[in-house]
Amino acid sequence: MGIFDKIFGGKNSPEKLDVSTRFQLDRHAFSGTMSKFRVAKEIGTGKLYGLKFLDAKKLEHFRSRFKGLKKPEEGEIAMQISHPLIVETYEFGKTATGQEYILMEYIEGTGLDAVIRSKRKEIIPHRLKMIREMAQAVQVVHDAGFIHRDVCPRNFICHSDFTGVRLIDFGLTIPNEPPYRLPGNRTGTPQYMAPEIVRRRATDARVDVFALGVTMYRMLTWEHPWGSTDTSGMAALTHDSVKVTSIFDHRPDLNKKLGEAVHKCMEVKVDDRMESCKRFLTAIRTVKSELEKDA
Repeated sequence: MGIFDKIFGGKNSPEKLDVSTRFQLDRHAFSGTMSKFRVAKEIGTGKLYGLKFLDAKKLEHFRSRFKGLKKPEEGEIAMQISHPLIVETYEFGKTATGQEYILMEYIEGTGLDAVIRSKRKEIIPHRLKMIREMAQAVQVVHDAGFIHRDVCPRNFICHSDFTGVRLIDFGLTIPNEPPYRLPGNRTGTPQYMAPEIVRRRATDARVDVFALGVTMYRMLTWEHPWGSTDTSGMAALTHDSVKVTSIFDHRPDLNKKLGEAVHKCMEVKVDDRMESCKRFLTAIRTVKSELEKDA
């Protein structure tokens, strides 16, 4: 098998991955929405990769939502999206034991969720840059014809020096096409779900804009927009019934344009919401600092 066959053959490739022969796995496993992630050292080269093992039961349940549709697999989607702000995917397929896997770039850094929970001050000088990068990364996904559907702090990795971020995980990503936007696909991370998802209405790429708005709000304040730390599906039911606490209540020093743009991303009514991440970036184009006094 040639290198391009190996990279692009995906799960249809006749060659299955013998994990123990090719990789030495780190003993720590990290759980994602529908998978477990391991740091894998390639035995032949010493190079580090991220190796994602998909949960068969969760995957089957997710696939059942799209019966009759030829939905591309996560690995197929990931390999169509190439950008410096998005983790690179190299191959996908099945292991010798039949488990589905995705091999990707290993990024040295910390998950944004952990950074927010621990209120890491190291990101404060870089937050505005990181926010722009996050919006750019999500826009790249949209420009490629997909809706990420799980934009949240867990799916951004901060660089080890906290100067930037990378978007990861396309486990819930769907094509931005009418059959996939129909009501009923209630997937995502509850605290970041747009009301139209929760209420089982038709959706579009603006669900990602809403989730990005919540993520940015948390980055800038360390707080939840609705004041709740409930991570259950019930929490998402408040997203159109409880008013968002003004970001300026937490951050009276915040640049007005930036704060207003973040709120615009979290509008309950879809037609009132920021129409795209590109439009958000335009709205904050002249913002030079997250602080109002430095604007």
